[in-house]
Amino acid sequence: MAKLSLDEIQKVALLARIELTDAELAVASTEISSILDFVDTIQNTDTTGVEPTSQVTGLTDVWREDLVEKCAIAPKLLLASAPELQDGYIKVKKVL
Repeated sequence: MAKLSLDEIQKVALLARIELTDAELAVASTEISSILDFVDTIQNTDTTGVEPTSQVTGLTDVWREDLVEKCAIAPKLLLASAPELQDGYIKVKKVL
């Protein structure tokens, strides 16, 4: 069993910005070690002769042609309803 120390669990919790009590640290140590053991079991499974698969249900994406259609509303009228404009475009907050 890949047992993680409480110090290692505390470090991971700190990186994830999760506050854990001493009792929660003990439980997390046991649970995460169990998960790592399961991953180790999967890693050591013999897959010789098994073809890789990425989609097992047989479903496929449905694609349609991207069509540009004329809008019945004038662009200036649509832009007039925007909260803020800059150089003729809708101005939005940075997403970084």
